[in-house]
Amino acid sequence: MERAKFRYLPHTADIAFVAYGRSFKELLENSARAMLGLMFDTRKIGRSGSRTMTIRVTESASSMDDALWFVLQRIVSKVDEKGVDAFGFKVNSIAKSRQGIKVRGCVFYKRMREYSALLDVKGVTPHELRVSKTAGGYTAKVLVDV
Repeated sequence: MERAKFRYLPHTADIAFVAYGRSFKELLENSARAMLGLMFDTRKIGRSGSRTMTIRVTESASSMDDALWFVLQRIVSKVDEKGVDAFGFKVNSIAKSRQGIKVRGCVFYKRMREYSALLDVKGVTPHELRVSKTAGGYTAKVLVDV
């Protein structure tokens, strides 16, 4: 049985989700997958015959909470800035040091002929974002401002 990657939670005004990962890398990728799934019809984009392109994302932070927040925020801003239809995110590397965590990854996108956007995500709310270490890996609670 496949392990859950994320689930959406009820929220009064915005949208919240919990993401899971056996590693922090997987948690970042599943969090991005959940957020992009709110923004776009990711299956439709992924199946389209258009050429897949990438946007590089590099973020540094002092904690896992901040690293997740910075990465998700950067994805939102890059996708909005370029006006593209994104359908995935892959972490290429995570470096931990005394100064913190540095994440490098790529957002996958295509230029679609037909509109595939679902919701306009304005940003990720930092005050409720939490990354937790669990027996099975990591869990993150994320609130998205729509």
